[in-house]
Amino acid sequence: MIPTAAVAEAHRRLHRALDGLTDEEVRAPSPLPGWTRGHVLAHVTDAGRALADLVENALLGVLIPLYDPRTHDRDGIIEATAGRTADEHRRALLRHSVRLEDAWARVRDWDQHVDYRDGKLSSTVFARWREVWIHAVDLDVGIGVADWPEGFCVHAVDFLAGRLPGGVTVRAGDRSWGSGSTEVTGPVRELAAWLSGRADGDGLTGDLPPLGPWPGVSGARRPPPPARRAP
Repeated sequence: MIPTAAVAEAHRRLHRALDGLTDEEVRAPSPLPGWTRGHVLAHVTDAGRALADLVENALLGVLIPLYDPRTHDRDGIIEATAGRTADEHRRALLRHSVRLEDAWARVRDWDQHVDYRDGKLSSTVFARWREVWIHAVDLDVGIGVADWPEGFCVHAVDFLAGRLPGGVTVRAGDRSWGSGSTEVTGPVRELAAWLSGRADGDGLTGDLPPLGPWPGVSGARRPPPPARRAP
């Protein structure tokens, strides 16, 4: 099942969490080194814009890349828009969230080809699901890993298991990912948080290996990893 309703709920949760955000709080540092909350919001907003552009064009039969490096300076856009006021951030994020949900509502074939990840329109939904829930934690606005729905956590581990080195298996109950004799076990939410770099894995059992790069990264800039929090 394509989780469009689950992504819409993630959008609503994030928008509600931002209701009381002030301009001063937007300028404050986020857990991502070198990024303010404004940088995180700019990143999430521009990712929504790019996904909406991709889906809207696909519905017209036009293939475009998610980010065309010849015409789209991702880092420059984030820097240029990070300093928006809290209200400006809220309006921009809402605008592109609505655009994306409206575009998905018009999709009739989720296997339709697009120039993104696995080449299917469905991948845009899963990408946004990850984007919103993971960066909601980075914004430090009252949403934490504990708020992640179980279905999202299962998907996140499915996607992020590619970060595991060879010979390592992770297990949550009767679910397992990877293959090998070295095993890491724990609740699926803890696995998702560790594999996404949003927790140190303290709730897991086993020897935690170094993780590889984010799946699908090929030169495109990812946000910096979260800063380590003092215990």
